[in-house]
Amino acid sequence: MCLVVLGLHAHPLYPFVVAANRDEFVARPSEPVGTWREHDGLLAGRDLVGGGTWMGVTRSGRFAALTNVRDPRAFDPAAPTRGELVVRFLAGTDDPVGHVKTLAAEPNRRNGFNLLVAGNRRLAWFSNAGGEPREVGDGVHAVSNALLDTPWPKVRRSAAGLDGILKRHDQIDPEELFALLADRAPSPDEELPETGVGFAAERLLSASFIAAPGYGTRGSTLLIVSSAGRATFLERGFDEGFRETGTARFELEFPGWKSPGQVSGPIF
Repeated sequence: MCLVVLGLHAHPLYPFVVAANRDEFVARPSEPVGTWREHDGLLAGRDLVGGGTWMGVTRSGRFAALTNVRDPRAFDPAAPTRGELVVRFLAGTDDPVGHVKTLAAEPNRRNGFNLLVAGNRRLAWFSNAGGEPREVGDGVHAVSNALLDTPWPKVRRSAAGLDGILKRHDQIDPEELFALLADRAPSPDEELPETGVGFAAERLLSASFIAAPGYGTRGSTLLIVSSAGRATFLERGFDEGFRETGTARFELEFPGWKSPGQVSGPIF
């Protein structure tokens, strides 16, 4: 993923809401979200080059997502795939906070990444590009290709948009979240970050939804978890011209996210 915005315990009906865009080279092959036969209950897309994934869930209520940290000067093409980190958490049973602490103690052999992992109403984050592993507090958070909550323009816009949706405390309309991710407007030139890719590329990459020659947003994904311990996982795909190709929908049980005393409740 290259943009992840989420709300943790920020809505009375939905303890966990995630909206994310996956940006990738058009020529890089991948499979859309589906079940993985080698990992029972794992639901995710698949990178056919590295073999990992960028975001996924399990039927036991685990979640993980990864973004790259943009630093072309430090990029090592021979480094192990970062997408394996998402699969490792989803296929495991350890708690999110313990997981990122264990990961932080390992040798840093990968290119820069942010990893978000969640389960049982807890969320944790770690980046090998300068972040200490930690539990993420309640509220709205967002990450792109810098550290968590770094105030890049599209990070601020996306977080503010989700915050406004969640503060209404009504049922969530997935189309409103997809619209949040579909913003193709570039950020103002004076607000662009400097990540070493040049001014023209910074401008192209500053939109929430990227549509550039040979590179851009290939999928938008939502995870909406209700206080009744049920979840809806949606993935909207886009073709090489960044036109919508359809939306897949999966209904899951997320028992570890059920609010105390909650018997039933709406998804949307």
